[in-house]
Order: sequence, then C-alpha cells, then structure tokens
Amino acid sequence: MSEASDTYLTVARQGEAIFREKASKFIGLAFPAASEAEVKEILGVIRKKYYDANHHCFAYCLGPMQEVYRFNDDGEPSGSAGRPIYGQLLSKAVSDTLIIVVRYFGGTKLGIPGLIHAYRKAAVEALVDAGITEKVITGKILVSFRYEKLNEVMRIQKEEELELLEQSFNIECRLILGVRKSKIERVLKRLMRIQNIYTSLDMSVG
Repeated sequence: MSEASDTYLTVARQGEAIFREKASKFIGLAFPAASEAEVKEILGVIRKKYYDANHHCFAYCLGPMQEVYRFNDDGEPSGSAGRPIYGQLLSKAVSDTLIIVVRYFGGTKLGIPGLIHAYRKAAVEALVDAGITEKVITGKILVSFRYEKLNEVMRIQKEEELELLEQSFNIECRLILGVRKSKIERVLKRLMRIQNIYTSLDMSVG
C-alpha cells in the first residue's frame, strides 16, 4: 500500500468569497465538516445569518473517498446551483467539506448557463480563500502486555515511528499507538509476534 493511499485533501479553514453578476450577489462559503450532523448545524447557522437571502444552495462531500455527498439547488432551476458547487468539490478532490453559496437576487434573471457560471465561480473562490490541506488516515492500536514485554513493544514503536497517544506502565501495561493506515498491517504483524500480547484497532482520521 502506498503512502498516498492514507491521505486525502480537505479545506484548511473556513473560506468566504463574493461574486456579483448582473446585480445578483453570490456569497460563497466553504467550511470543514466531518459529519452530516455538522453540515446540518452549519447550514442552520448560515440560514439564520443570511435569513433575507433568496437562496442558500449547497453541496458537501464527506469521508476520505468522498463517499458521502449531497447537493441542493434550494429553489433554483434543477442542476443550476447545487451540482456546479458539487462539481468543484470533485474537481479539487476535497472531502470533509461543505460549500454554501448564498444568493441575493438582483432583479435580472441569469438563465441556466449564467446561474451555473455564478455558482461555480463563487464555490471556486470560496475554496481558494479556505485553502487546501492534507489529512492522514490513521489507526489507533491498543496494546496490552506484561511489563517484561515493554522493551520489545517500545522497540517497535520507535522503529515504526508510531505516535504514543496514551501510556500506562504497571504490572499490566497499556499503550495506545497512532499509526498511518499504510503501516497498520505490518505493525500488527510485528506486535503479534510478541507472546502474550493483546491488540485491537480503531480507525480514525488525524
């Protein structure tokens, strides 16, 4: 497994951009979001903040492989808002990201091509303002063992450059080690060669 397989891209921080087209104002907002519950909460806040806007269109992708996603036109013609926003998430290959584009109608209809351009542009500029960063997919390995096995375990921890997240050293020792996804199989095999040791794995994103 390559090192690249245990990383993915997301926004570094909240981003904001304003795009104007024929008196309509489009406010692009990009947010880090790790769950659909977080997406719902952010949408609620933005709808209250921009309560007088005509539309609050959005798209989001969640998970390292962009496996959870949704887009919404919020009253705009079908395919003219949410899908162009979603397209920018795919184009930049970012996940755990929510983009909302708030529109204030300026009195002149833009037509489908004009709307697609405006929502896409606001989304792109919001992503640029937010910046893009890399996240690592990691596992947390819980290791339990007798104290006399400590040196063997700590040798693996040092050689594999594992992060020591928690530690408890008594007659029965307990460690929680942070390990990149690409190293998990190898590290577990090394640990299991030590007699009378217990391990368990919990996947997470760091």
